[in-house]
Amino acid sequence: MEDLSLHILDIAENSISASAKSIEIRIDEDKAKDLLTVEIKDDGNGMDEQTLQKVLDPFFTTRTTRKVGLGLSLLAQAARQSDGKIELSSGPGKGTTVKAVFHLSHPDCKPMGDIHETIRTLVAGYPGTDFLYEHKKNGSIYRFDTRETHKK
Repeated sequence: MEDLSLHILDIAENSISASAKSIEIRIDEDKAKDLLTVEIKDDGNGMDEQTLQKVLDPFFTTRTTRKVGLGLSLLAQAARQSDGKIELSSGPGKGTTVKAVFHLSHPDCKPMGDIHETIRTLVAGYPGTDFLYEHKKNGSIYRFDTRETHKK
């Protein structure tokens, strides 16, 4: 994947496949700390401890349509290439949180890409799913939330 917005799209679609009805996508670009943090949290089925231990292996997948599961492993690789890290938390019936941290100034830090188009694609493509998108950058916060719209 060429940019982070495509990783975010892939992880969010994984959340939808796991029956998520609500997905939170938070991005924090902190130039002072030289960090870019991407967090995707869902209320989907979640994973048991055994699955959670294997999910970063590119040759592990719960899908029956192919023998590899590249989404999380590629995101983890992208984070590590910029001297960053990935953290996962999940539990059956509790959803999943994926947090990837990148060093902004690292030459191998992938560009963000067209994150707004990614969010538009998710909202238009999955109208039954609630999305919260929050992006902090240069002291400003951009926020888009469909959760309140769907309650009406």
